[in-house]
Amino acid sequence: MVKVRVVFEKKGRAKYISHLDLNRCMQRTFKRSGLPVWYTEGFNPHIYIMFALPLSLGYESSVEIMDFNLNEEVPFDEITDRLNSVMPEGLRAVKAFSPVNKHTAIKSASFRISFKTDDPENLSRKFDEFMSQEQINTVKKTKRGGEKLIDLKPDISILNTGISTGRFEVNAVFPAGTEKNLNPSLLTDLFEEFCGNDIQDISVKRTGIFMGNMNQEFV
Repeated sequence: MVKVRVVFEKKGRAKYISHLDLNRCMQRTFKRSGLPVWYTEGFNPHIYIMFALPLSLGYESSVEIMDFNLNEEVPFDEITDRLNSVMPEGLRAVKAFSPVNKHTAIKSASFRISFKTDDPENLSRKFDEFMSQEQINTVKKTKRGGEKLIDLKPDISILNTGISTGRFEVNAVFPAGTEKNLNPSLLTDLFEEFCGNDIQDISVKRTGIFMGNMNQEFV
């Protein structure tokens, strides 16, 4: 058995594919690719696929992680070529390699958040004001279905902000993984409420997955 990890993109219309449907989509993709994929054993055999950090519906990503097994060795370039030949629009395998770290090593993820507004410079000033608050409190759902009040500010690192093609953009790093996981929507929902009607549209794209800090890309 050969373990393989593939980094793939999820863009355009594909951002509306839910995590459950993505699993089904990849099952069909592997069957069409003709790759010698390994199936689970038991009463209901299926292709083994494991994803790292399921992406929220409506988010794009350039670093989706997918692990699977092959019954025999296939060159990594051939793996990506065969997957891309049958993948639907918006999904594209970027690279394939042998996995080095377990998914539990993931500690953070970076995102590019883009806001559509009539006055991006004014929105930039409002974001500075928003982030300058002593605390940025919100309610987060717990794994057991409850709720707890949390302060987002200590856990979010703003890398930079800017204006591009008439939109205000924020590049930020959020905790991600098994220990702590914060969805960017926690921040965008609060900022949208803070701004009132100034924001017309919000788009989010995951740009990186890391272990510990941004110098340790997850592989």
